[in-house]
Amino acid sequence: MAELNIRRVVTGHDNNGKAKVMIDEIGTAKKTPRPGAEYVELWSTQEGFPISNDEPFRDPVRDKIGTSIDKGTVFRVVKFEPGVAPRNHRTDSIDYGIILQGELDMELDDGVVVHLKAGDCVVQRGTIHNWVNRGTVPCLVAFILIWAKPVTIDGKRFDAHG
Repeated sequence: MAELNIRRVVTGHDNNGKAKVMIDEIGTAKKTPRPGAEYVELWSTQEGFPISNDEPFRDPVRDKIGTSIDKGTVFRVVKFEPGVAPRNHRTDSIDYGIILQGELDMELDDGVVVHLKAGDCVVQRGTIHNWVNRGTVPCLVAFILIWAKPVTIDGKRFDAHG
């Protein structure tokens, strides 16, 4: 699998409230959750809403981060290699996905397949889905996952899984 090198630049404030670059690096918080998929954590929040930009500065990607964070947000870039292993899952979040490079199929549990290509955006609202790369090149997707209540339909709750 080709190396996933995503630069992250994070700003903060000095003691006088002036803007300052706190981090400028190639992201190092990398994970491989399944064969053919790799991601790098770029940022997360855990304190609820509204999110605080106050100091002191702390880099949250050093913490253990799941698929999503209760009362928080996750920002990551995922690389899906051709033939990536399947993973049907549902998150307790609203997920904004931006296809940066390549092509990807979003498979839903009702059998619908939506083909996405570079420049396309998807809003994933707590549905069961799987990401499949049937192409010949890796697909890069930027995901912003924002905590949401579990889906409830006619009094039945559908929790995150997978």
